[in-house]
Amino acid sequence: MAFFSFLLARRMCWPAASRGWRAFTTSEGSRPVIVHKRSLDILHDPWFNKGTAFPITERDRLDLRGLLPPNVMTPQQQIDRFMLDMKRFQVNARDGPSDPNSLAKWRVLNRLHDRNETMFYKVLIDNIEEYAPIVYTPTVGLVCQNYSGLFRRPRGMYFSAADRGEMMSMVYNWPAEQVDMIVVTDGSRILGLGDLGVHGIGIAIGKLDLYVAAAGINPQRVLPIMIDVGTNNEKLLKDPLYLGLQQHRLDGEDYLAVIDEFMEAVFTRWPRVIVQFEDFQSKWALKLLQRYRNTYRMFNVDVQGTAGVAIAGLLGAVRAQGRSMIDFPRQKIVVAGAGSAGIGVVNAARKTMARMLGNNDSAFESAGRQFWVVDAEGLITDERPNIDANTLSFARKAREMDRLGLREGSSLIEVVKKVKPDVLLGLSAVGGLFSKEVLEALKDSTSTRPAIFPMSNPTKNAECTPEEAFSILGEQIIFASGSPFKDVDLGNGKIGHCNQGNNMYLFPGIGLGTLLSGARVISDGMLQAAAECLAAYMKEEDVLNGIIYPPISSIREITQEVATAVIREAVAQYLAEGRPGMDTRDLERLDKEETRKYVKKNMWKADYPTLVYETV
Repeated sequence: MAFFSFLLARRMCWPAASRGWRAFTTSEGSRPVIVHKRSLDILHDPWFNKGTAFPITERDRLDLRGLLPPNVMTPQQQIDRFMLDMKRFQVNARDGPSDPNSLAKWRVLNRLHDRNETMFYKVLIDNIEEYAPIVYTPTVGLVCQNYSGLFRRPRGMYFSAADRGEMMSMVYNWPAEQVDMIVVTDGSRILGLGDLGVHGIGIAIGKLDLYVAAAGINPQRVLPIMIDVGTNNEKLLKDPLYLGLQQHRLDGEDYLAVIDEFMEAVFTRWPRVIVQFEDFQSKWALKLLQRYRNTYRMFNVDVQGTAGVAIAGLLGAVRAQGRSMIDFPRQKIVVAGAGSAGIGVVNAARKTMARMLGNNDSAFESAGRQFWVVDAEGLITDERPNIDANTLSFARKAREMDRLGLREGSSLIEVVKKVKPDVLLGLSAVGGLFSKEVLEALKDSTSTRPAIFPMSNPTKNAECTPEEAFSILGEQIIFASGSPFKDVDLGNGKIGHCNQGNNMYLFPGIGLGTLLSGARVISDGMLQAAAECLAAYMKEEDVLNGIIYPPISSIREITQEVATAVIREAVAQYLAEGRPGMDTRDLERLDKEETRKYVKKNMWKADYPTLVYETV
């Protein structure tokens, strides 16, 4: 595919309150774009194809006259036609036991994505509440499980163990001269579905669809990447139709060598790119984060993004009890799950508590006593043999547990009965873990309004359903899950609100804020600012009614607020290095409202650009 270039070399200027400043901009949507192809080549290129919306002047300019029906459609007419077809298809589609329509919807949307990216994102943005669960969780899990059979058109890049020594040259095979956002996975822990090998590319694609729809990152500047180091999934190893390397996963130094080479390659070609690590197994997630976070602009959404959304929910739960968020350090929290997501949440929550308590060693130690972490072997204490280093700081002292009547390996139900927690947080990927007995035990919580957070994805891995929680514990609980559930009708006009603690509330804003600030790294402070912004977003009336997360339909507005908070924190921490047209000093002079306008101006919109043909 020929490299593309843009007609305008100079950046557009946007007026600030008292001066002019230029947006480097993540979008090129309103600008004429030079293309080096025409005729059928344009119609077959999803980046530039407009289908029946090509105006007559462009049809003549690009040799399209006669290749399309003569009636020029508006973009809205195109969308109306697509939606009508989608609704018809849904009536008859049957594609899976758990949700007969979800995979069929994904196929229809994916075909649209293949032929017309702008229209695909317009449909997604305008119908985000309906289609986010299709392009992302929970349907993306089903897509990844069946990816070899669904694969039609390559999307993104694949770096494998067989490419060692070649990655620095391979990265130049991608046609975009500028890439702002990469989502990369090694497929080792896709959602709660385990090792899916090369099929994991589906999660990277879905995540970047949300970066475009929610954050307005230019779709021509995003890149999904799969690092294939093999798989330990025996079913895939024996499947003759599997698309990936049919060898067991690399480990140790061999594994690190592949990831190191990949990171060096992408940052050599695109020094200012942001890399989001996605669905790496717990064994590597924290190690890779620690290995790269102070050198590259990267973060791990499972460790840091999920943690931020959980913290926002935890702070919201405190508000729902009619208390101030400053009371958060008094919450007793039982955490089911000690993987990368679970430990990431506990780490972040502990730091939040410690900062509220004075941000010193004593505050940090005090905050640690608010958590009880339970894994598959039960309560984790300092008597646990061969305890993982990342988990060690959250191991309870066995001597202290004796006084509570608990011991190393105590079951979840025993811990809930003895601790009487304010919050029961699930990040175990074990569906149904919060059994009737566990929920019954939570009735003795010392909180007047206990919070239940079954955060594991996809839906089948949720620790409990909202129906189970509300039927056992009544209307006063705060409920938030990782996957979407419908609200529960409690009768007598009362509703049990099912909040979705989805990390899509945060990661698009974190990525966009980092991009627009030019921050050299993504700090804990920037992540904390994002979480606190989300926690404060909801109105008091909604929070007191048990609604602690906003509707997905307002995701672009939420992302704008989160990105604003991230930029301002990056500036405050002297991490911001600015962008062309908005240097560090310009960022420092922006107040909050001007920063918000700066963010909004740089969010890509799904509008067709004017195309101009130029011979190579």
